[in-house]
Amino acid sequence: MESYRDLMIRCPRLGGEVPFSYCERESGELPCRQIVRCWEAGVPVEAYLREALSVEAWERFCSQAPPDRMATLIDAAAAAKRRKTPRT
Repeated sequence: MESYRDLMIRCPRLGGEVPFSYCERESGELPCRQIVRCWEAGVPVEAYLREALSVEAWERFCSQAPPDRMATLIDAAAAAKRRKTPRT
């Protein structure tokens, strides 16, 4: 199995470059839910993950539900509030 762990890409969620290895374990033991979309142009990522993950982990990865829109907005507002709060 070929390793892509050192390849870099710009992460649309984080806004900076990250290695494939980060995307592969972004959700703890599971890959980031967007890994296929982000990497499919340059890496046979789905085939790689099917080989690298157990059947159970692959099924959990495929069944991950995206966060609902309201939770995403609340998290973004909280993060903005933390950045705006003066640090002492």
